[in-house]
Amino acid sequence: MGQRVAHLVRGRMLDYIEFEDDFAMVKTNPPADIIGLPLANSAVRTRHGITVVAIKRPGEGFTYATPDTVVEADDTIIVAGRTRATERFSELQ
Repeated sequence: MGQRVAHLVRGRMLDYIEFEDDFAMVKTNPPADIIGLPLANSAVRTRHGITVVAIKRPGEGFTYATPDTVVEADDTIIVAGRTRATERFSELQ
């Protein structure tokens, strides 16, 4: 629990869950380099080593992200991957 709170206090993470075997899921705001692009074109998995799992638009519920999903600046996203990769991704501006 202390690790979870530390992650939330120090960074841009809105929520954080770490599982065993160096795997985490993070709720965060999208960084500028993926905004306005379909996820397939953003190369987010290749460049950052994470997968965008879900997306939430203001006033809507979460939906699964697809390769065609275009990320907008006011979206909230859930990403999954190795713990350090999710931490680095959530720190991007």
